[in-house]
Amino acid sequence: MLAAVKGVVRGNTVVIENDDIRAYDGSEVIVTLLDYPFKTHDKGKKKADLDWDSFVLPSTRGRNVDEYMREMRDGDRI
Repeated sequence: MLAAVKGVVRGNTVVIENDDIRAYDGSEVIVTLLDYPFKTHDKGKKKADLDWDSFVLPSTRGRNVDEYMREMRDGDRI
């Protein structure tokens, strides 16, 4: 069974305020955090921009995609 409840982290504990989950005592659980801790500490600070071009290998194929596709499709039908 999968159940979702809302809670608040206080120290090293998740406090569930509105739901009674005592029936699940001893059950294995998965806790999903809905907020990231660094967002609360670094308010007002902007994250550094990523240089997305550094992850790409330059290619002429992207600049001439129409010509490339025409070459690939010419003569592909009988």
